[in-house]
Amino acid sequence: MVKYLEKEEDFAKIISEEDVLVDFYADWCGPCKMLAPVLEELDYNVLKVNVDTYQKLAARYGVMSIPTLILFKKGTEVKKEIGFRNLDDLKKMIA
Repeated sequence: MVKYLEKEEDFAKIISEEDVLVDFYADWCGPCKMLAPVLEELDYNVLKVNVDTYQKLAARYGVMSIPTLILFKKGTEVKKEIGFRNLDDLKKMIA
């Protein structure tokens, strides 16, 4: 299920309450647009964070290129991938 971050203060709560794949993206980013339908196919909690809106959050997690995908389990960052990934790559990442 894909959700969009609506308030920065919700981020910590979301990543601590559930295992979640966070997609740091921007609306103008080509690879981000290619990744969006792939994330919809993934049977996993996905949180999309717009780097233009949430610049401080992106900086806190070292996002230098987009898309950046960060897998959080129980509030802890366990994996980070940069760039477009296909469905099989994403399944391996969350396994």
